[in-house]
Amino acid sequence: MRPDKRMTPDEIRPMTIETGTLPYAEGSVLIGMGDTRVVCAASVEERIPPFLKGTGQGWVTAEYAMLPRATLTRTGRDGRKGRVDGRATEIQRLIGRSLRAAIDLPALGERSITIDCDVMVADGGTRCAAITGGWVALALAVAKLREAGLTARDPLRMPVAAVSVGIVMGEPRLDLCYLEDSAADTDMNCVGVPDGRFIELQSTAEREPFSSEAFMTLLDLASHGLNQLFELQQQALSQPIS
Repeated sequence: MRPDKRMTPDEIRPMTIETGTLPYAEGSVLIGMGDTRVVCAASVEERIPPFLKGTGQGWVTAEYAMLPRATLTRTGRDGRKGRVDGRATEIQRLIGRSLRAAIDLPALGERSITIDCDVMVADGGTRCAAITGGWVALALAVAKLREAGLTARDPLRMPVAAVSVGIVMGEPRLDLCYLEDSAADTDMNCVGVPDGRFIELQSTAEREPFSSEAFMTLLDLASHGLNQLFELQQQALSQPIS
């Protein structure tokens, strides 16, 4: 049995996606993956970065942060530290890259969508939850643009989701909770799309190097989990906004 009572290594944690969490955002969700909770909000702005002016295309970017008591001990707010949080910067760049793959930027027009991802509770897989929930928030925001007739064609290209996998005590496992992640010999974050292709893979051997065979086993495990996440995303979008 796994630390959070899951019985099998290929089982994802219970997942929920509640839409309409923030009333003022063009798209918003509260995603739960096990005990991890992340609020994702998509904001549409009629402006673009200077390097895109005159190109006729839009932009999608992301910001990521943890609430001070999202973890076991308090973490100071980034603005109070007087320095940039390198981990948060790396994660928000990953989220931005991942979600830009979901959008036809020229079809978006010269406007930006920012996805704010704020971790309320961290129990492993926060960046994966942010990408998976962030895509739903993005899809909701794009739907509002379509309904308002602000786009000539649908900017939404494909769903995007992310899941973690790893080798814990010699066993490949899907969707690691914090206790598994902290004890993993190898951990990997996988961002993918429904046709089986991947956008980004972040894989690290924490102790012993891993073999190509182990890498492929983890990829297959990730694909199994991603397929479940894509179904849950579509279920969330099919429900009335709460």
